Amino acid sequence: MKYYSTNHQAPEADLQKAVVKGLAEDRGLYMPEEIHKLPKAFFDDMPTMRFQDIAYNVASAFFGEDVDLDGLQDLVNDTLQFDCPIVKVKENIYSLELFHGPTLAFKDVGARFMARLLQYFLRNGRGGTATHSTVNVLVATSGDTGSAVANGFLGVEGIHVYVLYPKGKVSPIQECQFTTLGKNITAIEVDGVFDDCQALVKAAFMDEELNRHMMLTSANSINVARFLPQAFYYFNAVARLREKLNMNSEQAAAAIVMCVPSGNFGNICAALFGHQMGLPVKRFIAANNANDIFYNYLQTGRYEPKPSKQTLANAMDVGDPSNFARIIDLYSESGQLSAEETYKRITSLISGATYSDEQIKETMRECYKETGYILDPHGACGYRALEEQLQPGEIGIFCETAHPAKFKEKVDDILGIDVEIPERLAAFMKGEKQSVPMTKDFADFKAYLLKQ
Repeated sequence: MKYYSTNHQAPEADLQKAVVKGLAEDRGLYMPEEIHKLPKAFFDDMPTMRFQDIAYNVASAFFGEDVDLDGLQDLVNDTLQFDCPIVKVKENIYSLELFHGPTLAFKDVGARFMARLLQYFLRNGRGGTATHSTVNVLVATSGDTGSAVANGFLGVEGIHVYVLYPKGKVSPIQECQFTTLGKNITAIEVDGVFDDCQALVKAAFMDEELNRHMMLTSANSINVARFLPQAFYYFNAVARLREKLNMNSEQAAAAIVMCVPSGNFGNICAALFGHQMGLPVKRFIAANNANDIFYNYLQTGRYEPKPSKQTLANAMDVGDPSNFARIIDLYSESGQLSAEETYKRITSLISGATYSDEQIKETMRECYKETGYILDPHGACGYRALEEQLQPGEIGIFCETAHPAKFKEKVDDILGIDVEIPERLAAFMKGEKQSVPMTKDFADFKAYLLKQ
């Protein structure tokens, strides 16, 4: 499979280059030149298949031309050592619980899959170069990405991870999950917001001197190996709902609405790629917090990035979502359609929602009072969007993207309860914080990396 840039000014790349480089030479994001449709037999069998088997079929369509199938099976099995169930919250609304991985957040799958894929390339002599034997992963995080990537790559030989996070703008438990690990993980505490962290990462990729000094890649959702495996979730969710409700594929395609709390838009982008592969879903909702850039695009057809706002749902605090470029490329057919035609295609399939902190709190309280289900602030956006937008005859699935205990202080205060902290999270909190303070000035970040 070849990969091209969303800016269409860079040479095509194979999977190894797309993963190791992360970002194309023209600052565009890599896209697969083809999205393979999965066969009818796969969709017929899906409700009886295990999560791992569903994921292997999806992964084969994405990566089967570049990774031998036995190796790919091992990658999938190693990545998916847990299930992501759907749970009925109320009539016709189900939660897809994506918090059963190592760090109790949805990004665990993409992070671990990418770590193992990079390791596969290194073991087969395709990751490093004659000049550099270590791959350095730069990742910007607004909360969950950092912990997922840090733990997915922890101890992986030949790879060092630098996690850039905004000072004071991630939850204490999230911070513990990537600042206490040591080994091949370095946490960098940036005096700024998430967008500043992301800008530092992108600038580093484009700096020739830095790239001569060290091999750089990213594990943000700008990397194809990070965001594409998240499509596994959506195929499995549809399979489990069809199994639960005894639905065939045609019935699912006519009824299921998938709602994804969205920040950098990697997760919903993976779902949309799945839809292009034949995933039987009627439509999608992108649920935003007060960072309403995509919501405003859906209303006006104009994409106008803004500085990000700090909110209760901090992992979605993104003012210029990178994966918007992929969504535009996908529905413009690589720029062949006009902006107006592209906009019509997008809005025919995707609607939006945006919620203030007060609305998020209100939703969490009402859901808990009515159903007993504990939403985290991000999942609350998805749940409310379904409540408001679900139409008669439709069945909604929203992504509950992280365990509520990751936001314990907020959830306890809003609901007046004492959320139990799972053992995995409690273990992180016992570690000692190790982080490097950093300004948002690229010159300072570059100087630091040049010393490594």
